[in-house]
Amino acid sequence: MTYVLLLLIALGAAAAAGWLWWSRAGASASSLSHPVLHLDTFVLNLSDRDDRAYLRAGIDLGLGSDSQTKNEEAPPVALIRDTILGVLAKAHSEDVLTPEGKQKLKGEILRTLRERAPELGVEEVYFTEFLIQR
Repeated sequence: MTYVLLLLIALGAAAAAGWLWWSRAGASASSLSHPVLHLDTFVLNLSDRDDRAYLRAGIDLGLGSDSQTKNEEAPPVALIRDTILGVLAKAHSEDVLTPEGKQKLKGEILRTLRERAPELGVEEVYFTEFLIQR
């Protein structure tokens, strides 16, 4: 009888801990400061001179809370993809293999998107996938 009572107490404590962890994880995910625009994966040739190098990149964009596209029609995905492809196609594999190179590439994408589509209110660029094949 004592073992059953201890087992029930342990299960109750585990359930309470699980619920607490789950509720905190949900709260932190919902408190992101930027709505996120998911883009389809990019696959392209890089600008390496001697070798053929290909990049497969998944990119999500963090949009500002005052983004005009939230209240109006869908964002201009063709313009967004064209802008990002233009930046990625100029990259060299050696330059973007390092963490610093990836950060610089994110900054260039962000700057170019802000120039070509300021109405989007892009605040962040997130790489969700990044693979270079030579």
